[in-house]
Amino acid sequence: MILLPRDFYDQEVTLVARRLLGKRLVRSLDGMRLAGTIVETEAYRGEEDLACHAKSGRTPRNAVMYGPAGHAYVYFTYGMHWCLNAVTGAVDYPAAVLIRAIHPCEGLEDIALRRGRFPRSQWCNGPAKLTQALRIDGNLNGASLCDQHDGLWIEEGEEIDNQWVKATPRVGIDSVPEPWKSKPWRFLAELPEEQ
Repeated sequence: MILLPRDFYDQEVTLVARRLLGKRLVRSLDGMRLAGTIVETEAYRGEEDLACHAKSGRTPRNAVMYGPAGHAYVYFTYGMHWCLNAVTGAVDYPAAVLIRAIHPCEGLEDIALRRGRFPRSQWCNGPAKLTQALRIDGNLNGASLCDQHDGLWIEEGEEIDNQWVKATPRVGIDSVPEPWKSKPWRFLAELPEEQ
């Protein structure tokens, strides 16, 4: 178990978004590990990115994005869902990677308590689904992802070769103008069945 160091996150956001594929997202709850391999991410970069929460500047909601790299930015959306992001880059430059999907691999019995009414392939295949599965909410906003103190971190995993990675426009931003709407800043691992 090797946690990703802070300097992993202290890079340009699209690089971090791609490099997070194959890493292991871990939630520690009551002495139990819930974890999954990250298979889908999206990059959001600065106030100039009109799809980014920082497009209108710093607010109480997005303040964590302006802080140090390697912290969790957890926000509530649509009045019902939590979403998890990893803050990247320099302090005062708001950038973060949305963790969109994981393949769950540890703590499956506990995850099934919240997601078991769905097929396992749908337990964590969306940003709100994975936060529900791992019990991630606003209490973890600002948590360090570089140590185990807050019960949420990201570990080294398997490198995913470029042949299995697809870059596409981000999801759910239809009202955002170009060029931001079409930026290929969603990274998706399309792994072969045996992996």
